[in-house]
Amino acid sequence: MVIAGLIIVVATFAAIIKKFETRLVLFLSGILMCVIGGDISAGTAAFVKEFTNAGLVPTICTVLGFSYVMEYTGCSNHMVYCISSLLKKFTFIIIPGAVLVTFFINIALPSAAGCAAAVGALLIPALIRSGVHPAMAGSAVFLGTWGSVMSPGLMFNPQVAELAGVDIMTVIGTFSLQTIIAAVVAALILTGISIIRKENKGYVADNAIEETGDDFKVNYLYAIVPVIPLVLLVTGSKQVALTPEITVPVAMLIGTAIGCVVVRPNVKEATKKFFRGTGDGMCDVVGLIAAAACFTAGMKAIGLTDALIDAMKSSQQIAQVAAAYGPFVIGVLSGSGNAAALAFNGAVTPHAADFGYGIVELGSMAQIGAGLGRCMSPVAGAGIIIAKMAGVAPMELTKRNALPTIVAALVVMLTLL
Repeated sequence: MVIAGLIIVVATFAAIIKKFETRLVLFLSGILMCVIGGDISAGTAAFVKEFTNAGLVPTICTVLGFSYVMEYTGCSNHMVYCISSLLKKFTFIIIPGAVLVTFFINIALPSAAGCAAAVGALLIPALIRSGVHPAMAGSAVFLGTWGSVMSPGLMFNPQVAELAGVDIMTVIGTFSLQTIIAAVVAALILTGISIIRKENKGYVADNAIEETGDDFKVNYLYAIVPVIPLVLLVTGSKQVALTPEITVPVAMLIGTAIGCVVVRPNVKEATKKFFRGTGDGMCDVVGLIAAAACFTAGMKAIGLTDALIDAMKSSQQIAQVAAAYGPFVIGVLSGSGNAAALAFNGAVTPHAADFGYGIVELGSMAQIGAGLGRCMSPVAGAGIIIAKMAGVAPMELTKRNALPTIVAALVVMLTLL
């Protein structure tokens, strides 16, 4: 049964890489393994359980609702323009600055593709006009699109928090310093690559590259609104305790309300946007988590989970590398490490103590590895968007981001685990 399980798992990720519907593939694979393992109900029970998960569902849905309202009111654009306009004034650090600006914006706007579109439209033309080669400009923005690992609304942080029995901000606080250090290291490595390749200056902008944003007037009050929930969560966390502690859904609702008061949009339309976001959160994110739960239940039913755990128990280093670079490789190949990270956290992370690690540390490493792997994938949606903006092939971004992402994953692995 273990051999059959391995074959099914390999076939599952091969199908995901081939761009079959991820939720369907994970669900069917999980059910098949449950059937072979003789526990048909295990997969469906796990699937249904995630849709009624009181800790997970409200968090993800309200984050998406808030994000949709910020996009509708234009607050997201004002935040991005505000930060990018500051970056333009410091051209000597424009490449590492672009990476880190994108990274931090991605925390507030956790969708990689959405962040890539919003930030890329501003920073890529600015970088090119400053003499940076288009491929390097695109790579800098793409390299920053893993900042979402520090977002309270990213699906993995609530998942790991629930597994460990702690709050979400405790999870994020555990790896935030290591992640920021890794982001700085990655940005510096990319800067070094730009100097070696002579792509950091001297490029003459092609007239075909659209120049946008010069006439945009930033409303700084609007620009502050998207980060309000994050500030409330950080200041209210147990580690800081400057303001009353609140949950992620409450923070997102407060942020949404403040956005509506400040911008004064059509309230009816803003309400529709919020609930459209919550619906898409249920469909796209919770649905994926539920399918992955079915898949991990199948792995357990067929005996594969126990076999993997026994193998990892033989060496702490095996678990360490598997957590970091297993989801990383899947992220590179498929353009999304979500399925791999969810499967790893569902099957392996609960047993972290058996390998000498904490649940928070091991689970966080898996999702960070997945995020970094996606940042060098030629088939990632965010990368394709950015490559089109820069007027280069997606593989050009992969060539430049390979070393920074691999080293960044190594830095997090060595400092976190």
